[in-house]
Amino acid sequence: MSTSATSTLSPGWRPVVARSVVFRHDRVRGVDLLLLPERVVVLRGAAGGIVALCDGERDVAAIVAELARRHPDAPVDTEVPAFLGRLYDEGWLR
Repeated sequence: MSTSATSTLSPGWRPVVARSVVFRHDRVRGVDLLLLPERVVVLRGAAGGIVALCDGERDVAAIVAELARRHPDAPVDTEVPAFLGRLYDEGWLR
């Protein structure tokens, strides 16, 4: 997502996984996945934990606040909204 596209998302956006996408944890491999029609996306690092918070109840600010609480030294203020914006652009979040 471009920087300008990030600013076009509504400040009150409450991200949720798109209907055509399934978020699942693969216990055998120990990774989180996004299952899409004819495609599987492996979520590395903290990505699965971020997507898990995208329940349609929390807005982006609440997701950032929760992650800042869990990871006080991480730059979640800037990185998480940009990451969510990229997932939105891919059509994986709505």
